Amino acid sequence: MIKFTTIILKFDTKGEKTGWTYIVIPAEFAQQLKPNFKKSFRVKGKLDNYAIKQIALIPMGEGDFIMPMNDDIRKATGKRKGAQLLVQLALDESAFLFSKEMMECLEDEPKALENFKKLSGSEQKYFSKWIDSAKTPETKTKRIVQTLDAMLKGFHYGQMIRSLKGSIEK
Repeated sequence: MIKFTTIILKFDTKGEKTGWTYIVIPAEFAQQLKPNFKKSFRVKGKLDNYAIKQIALIPMGEGDFIMPMNDDIRKATGKRKGAQLLVQLALDESAFLFSKEMMECLEDEPKALENFKKLSGSEQKYFSKWIDSAKTPETKTKRIVQTLDAMLKGFHYGQMIRSLKGSIEK
């Protein structure tokens, strides 16, 4: 377990990361979590008193990593850009759990399931996380239907989102 205090940052202009709120995990701490590893990996722990799990650290070069702080994390910690944050992290090697409802529906559509299995693990997780992030049962159902449709068409996550542009909930 590593423990340190940091300041929450936000990218102004950084390609696909433009506007992201994040914290930096300095190389010295990342090395303690997963020595000599330069790819994304998942952690668990606490941000102040907010428990986290299965959160990806993204490599940024020179051995440093970043942890994006999505809206849920920002709301739970009550913190924004410029705020100080107590970070406690450990390596999280637990298996990712896909949306149960999504998997049940995919199993009812063999072609959709076949296409889903062709996607990379990270692409599969994008779909599941998008579904699980729905705030209402209606939105969750709608997203499952949209995912099934995308799988039947052989779309990856980005293709599906672009095809839905203007009709998805934020």
